[in-house]
Amino acid sequence: MIDLRVLEPDDWQDWRALRLAALEEAPQAFSSTLADWQGAADTEQRWRSRLMAVPFNVVAALDCEPAGMVSASGPGDTRTVELLSMWVAPFARGRGVGDALVEAVRRWAEEHDARRLMLQVAEGNEPAVSLYRRHGLADTGAPAAALDGICALEMAIDLSV
Repeated sequence: MIDLRVLEPDDWQDWRALRLAALEEAPQAFSSTLADWQGAADTEQRWRSRLMAVPFNVVAALDCEPAGMVSASGPGDTRTVELLSMWVAPFARGRGVGDALVEAVRRWAEEHDARRLMLQVAEGNEPAVSLYRRHGLADTGAPAAALDGICALEMAIDLSV
């Protein structure tokens, strides 16, 4: 069973545990590194600030075990929500957790009158690209961006149709 929970700043320890696991397991997938969030940077205030700065943060549990996370930016003036910091624990991959997280972001975007949902994904991460395609996102053809030196694809879906 997959359970999703929207996080508040007081849930910073739950976010911290998953974020550190994600940065350790898949460092190429994120624009920051594990070292960026450890040592002197590993403070309660920093974790709380991250949850306050990004308006939508969700963690997933699969059979009561922490299994994944995702965040999303607010729609802003362009009415575009960006899916951020998506990660699914290896034990939960292929079991619907990623689908549930993407759908949670899409519902949130629609509830906030977003017209577009977009993301960046590392080139070569075919499982993630396939996941996003299943949910209607397509390569925008925009010039490849770089995520910490790794080329990324921009994918998006029009939510206004």
